[in-house]
Amino acid sequence: MRYFIELSYSGKAYNGWQIQPNAPSVQQTLQKGLSTLLRRTTETVGAGRTDTGVHASYYVAHFDSETEIDRPVDFCYHLNALLPHDIAIRRIRPVQPTAHARFDALSRSYEYRVSLRKDPFRTDTTYQVNWPLDVDKMNEAAALLLSHSDFTSFCKLHSDNKTNLCRVSHAAWKREHEDLLLFSITADRFLRNMVRAIVGTLVDVGRGKITVEDFSQIIEEKDRCSAGSSAPPQGLFLCGVTYPDSIYLDSIDHNKL
Repeated sequence: MRYFIELSYSGKAYNGWQIQPNAPSVQQTLQKGLSTLLRRTTETVGAGRTDTGVHASYYVAHFDSETEIDRPVDFCYHLNALLPHDIAIRRIRPVQPTAHARFDALSRSYEYRVSLRKDPFRTDTTYQVNWPLDVDKMNEAAALLLSHSDFTSFCKLHSDNKTNLCRVSHAAWKREHEDLLLFSITADRFLRNMVRAIVGTLVDVGRGKITVEDFSQIIEEKDRCSAGSSAPPQGLFLCGVTYPDSIYLDSIDHNKL
């Protein structure tokens, strides 16, 4: 039987989600815990890859079990006991046999956190900048993302993508606190390094290094070399993945949680 497993993790100690040779990954750690609990080798497929140091406040993967898990709450409790402190299981849900955590996702959402002051308690979860940022200009530039579909300018060089087309449905900055900015973005898919490249270039807009018109030209040039440097990984969080309700075999409305 197939299950979706919902979790969160701090990416600080891992070389991303995906299994890597000779390097710790979230996927490898989760599979070890599942295999121990289910008493058989258990593989997982994630909703997407997160890079080294990137976090997830909400992540989804699927796995198969030979027997039905009749007490999901207890299962999550025991799995959490096996996993390290920086990976937390939220719940598991039975899904259709062909459900796929990656390919059936309708959208994904990311948040990026920028601290406007040096803060030792935010070192691992924010990009700390020491200059003022014009949030209005950054939002004006971010709004341009919704009217474009080719994001080659924000894609990691030499990535093996069949297409660099994405549909961005939301992109905006807000002031979470006096000294903390939060950028949120939602799209049907994301290219590798796309969010961090967008954030780094938007920060250049906020600093006055480039104009909103320059940002528009960068998108249209479809050249990664035209955009700014990528923002550091520790400020980035995968925070949402949505699926069609028909995928689930239980009655909970996944997209309203």
